[in-house]
Amino acid sequence: MSARANEMSQPPMRADAETRLLDAAERLLVEVGYASITTRSVAAAAGLNHGLVHYYFGSMDELFVQVLERFTARLIDRQRALYATDEPFLKKWRTAMRYLEADFASGYQKVWLELQAMSWNHKGLRDRVARVTREWRTVLTDAFTDAADEYGVDAKRFPVDALVSLVATFNQGIILERNCGITEGHGSLLLMVERMLKVLDREKRS
Repeated sequence: MSARANEMSQPPMRADAETRLLDAAERLLVEVGYASITTRSVAAAAGLNHGLVHYYFGSMDELFVQVLERFTARLIDRQRALYATDEPFLKKWRTAMRYLEADFASGYQKVWLELQAMSWNHKGLRDRVARVTREWRTVLTDAFTDAADEYGVDAKRFPVDALVSLVATFNQGIILERNCGITEGHGSLLLMVERMLKVLDREKRS
């Protein structure tokens, strides 16, 4: 028996196997989408026996949602680190918009959209995906609360939760359109927001 065949037949340590399956599922979600992924294809991409998918995760849905949760955790840590710095909010915003580009290139946005589509008709899965979205909104809420204090924004006229919803929904719109091949107007929108932030920044400094 070849070394490769022996590896396929012998169950590896659980943590290693789970990581390999998650890595494989993440790659396939980006490359082909959930509808084209089977237990056998994800196991083959991980170099493991297909029976280990259900043995470790119970279902393909569970595997996919754990891919999203793991991917999100990495990016949430990055985002929190950004907003925890002492840099002006305008500089943080610019960095966050570069992250938006990076997350498109990494495939995260496609994974997130794939899982949203999967979850629409599965309540348990929908709750898990919604929890991921709420994590992003929590990060934005903390950041925008600090920004509102920094710029002296009137919270009655511009409630933080409304600002979070505005930015979260236009980000989702950009993400959806980019993954559909549409980019018209995105640059203009982001420049418009930056101009508004520059005005606030100048007023703060003066």
